[in-house]
Amino acid sequence: MELCVALDLPSEKENLALAQSLKDHNIWLKVGFRAYIRDGKSFIETLKMINPEFKIFLDLKLYDIPNTMADAAEEITKLGIDMFNIHASAGPVAMKTVMQRLSNYQKRPMVLAVTALTSFDEENFQKVYEKSIQEKAVQFAKMSYENGLDGVVCSTFESRDIKRVTSDDFITLCPGIRPFGENAGDQQRVATLELAYQESVDYPVIGRPIYTNDSPQAKVNQILKVISTF
Repeated sequence: MELCVALDLPSEKENLALAQSLKDHNIWLKVGFRAYIRDGKSFIETLKMINPEFKIFLDLKLYDIPNTMADAAEEITKLGIDMFNIHASAGPVAMKTVMQRLSNYQKRPMVLAVTALTSFDEENFQKVYEKSIQEKAVQFAKMSYENGLDGVVCSTFESRDIKRVTSDDFITLCPGIRPFGENAGDQQRVATLELAYQESVDYPVIGRPIYTNDSPQAKVNQILKVISTF
């Protein structure tokens, strides 16, 4: 299990201050829509300057026609990040097209597919996908595995079933982690760190419990200490 810290603060200055406070840890950092649209490539470069060992997950959830997604995936690869994601809803042709395009690179980032956003509850998910979250997430994961992706973004509650139908090595990255039972906020399907471990989660993504803490560094130290016992 490897910790991924979400840089979801309102400004570049705040996100960089958070990264700076965590510079002694070789952890993953998640850069999402707002941060990347606002701060761009230079933001990623600055994070790498703070600690070259930081691993960067670019959370842009690509979803478009296959060729456009593959074009975007190439540009993302050129940024030198370590992981990015697409929407599984884009389908197998898009998945295959992205992975074929990236096969031209000697070193490529890991590619994950978003199954069901953790902000969905069961009722609203079924209005869109007409299946349960569990059923559709597993179906999306199997599709992703069969088309060469490295893993999926899912909630903790789908992780074990996903590995059962794919592989123990197929990555599950899970947002909505409240390591010690903190407030769920706008997430519907949240889990503790202990439960994430029990459900075979590879990358717990943690944001608010860290950056709203009086000492983000102390909180990360606490989380990493628990992870080291697993």
